[in-house]
Amino acid sequence: MIELKEVSHVYESGPVLQGVNLTLPERRIGVIGSNGSGKSTFARLLNGLLLPTHGQVLVDGLNTREQAREVRRRVGFVFQNPDNQIVFPVVEEDLAFGLKNLKLAPAEIEARITAVLARYDLQAFRQHSSHLLSGGQKQLMAISGVLVMQPEYVVFDEPTTLLDLRNRNRIVQVIRELPQTAIVVTHDLDLLADFGRVLVFDGGRVVMDAPPTQAIAFYRELMA
Repeated sequence: MIELKEVSHVYESGPVLQGVNLTLPERRIGVIGSNGSGKSTFARLLNGLLLPTHGQVLVDGLNTREQAREVRRRVGFVFQNPDNQIVFPVVEEDLAFGLKNLKLAPAEIEARITAVLARYDLQAFRQHSSHLLSGGQKQLMAISGVLVMQPEYVVFDEPTTLLDLRNRNRIVQVIRELPQTAIVVTHDLDLLADFGRVLVFDGGRVVMDAPPTQAIAFYRELMA
């Protein structure tokens, strides 16, 4: 379970999050809000990409400030733009990078890569140039690069924003089928229809915390 205790975050330009207290046990949690509301900062705090200026972020009792490496093994992060996540020029090399850092046996690395490529119909692209994939394939590859590490939680930052409708629908299905807990920051309100909980951020605070229908209705009124 992920917990935030009196979490605030301040950039040089000023405060972005203020006094956030949350416990996140649900399997599907949506995060919505206007640009600048604090939702992307919130997402980056969950796996230690950012550390809170004040307060604590705990993942299964592990503090992101003190146990960042262990936290990042538990909490994967999928960026909005997969080009910001793909490092190596060949698909297989990129997927193997994190696994090698875990010092896994070659046979285990091979098995994990084969399994995740098969799961998302990317087997034919194993030796393909990473950066010549289509937008949808890149997003699937970025997700694969997270899932191959077998995290317990996956945080998505605007996973459908850069995609056409067909690829958007594919990514939505991927998220729905994940066995892991998924926390999804998005402007795509339809994606959240079957989620267990939706958080609405405004001015660096959680101003609504409710099931999707109630939270989305509140958000639409807030943005009117």
